[in-house]
Amino acid sequence: MSDNPLKSLAEYSRFVAELLDRPTVERSTVTVWSDSPYTGIVEGEVFFFNGLRLRVREELDFDASLITAYGYEVYRHEERLYWYDDFPHPSDQTLALTFPHHKHLPPNIKRNRVPAPDISFTRPNLPTLIQEVESLS
Repeated sequence: MSDNPLKSLAEYSRFVAELLDRPTVERSTVTVWSDSPYTGIVEGEVFFFNGLRLRVREELDFDASLITAYGYEVYRHEERLYWYDDFPHPSDQTLALTFPHHKHLPPNIKRNRVPAPDISFTRPNLPTLIQEVESLS
């Protein structure tokens, strides 16, 4: 596998499968698929033994080796604890450092946004997200 698994459907599929094969993951519905040689979609949920669930959606451009759009949500049962998205908020100067990447947190989860320095379009985000969920109890 290359340094950047975002180069092809086969590489990213293998990367995701290997990443999710870990003792903290109870089960997963995450699939990586494509209807073109240049793009891909990642969607599904990862269920952890600690009772948390990570919902994943990524749009991929294999030609450019990029994640072009994403949404990541973390739940405890049906309660959404927080989420990450790439919707731009250019008027919010507190997010300028990691624009457009940010995380929504309680209280007032829809409006309470913080920078997300570990989230990127140019490298896989799943390792960071999984480590974060694993660290929660």
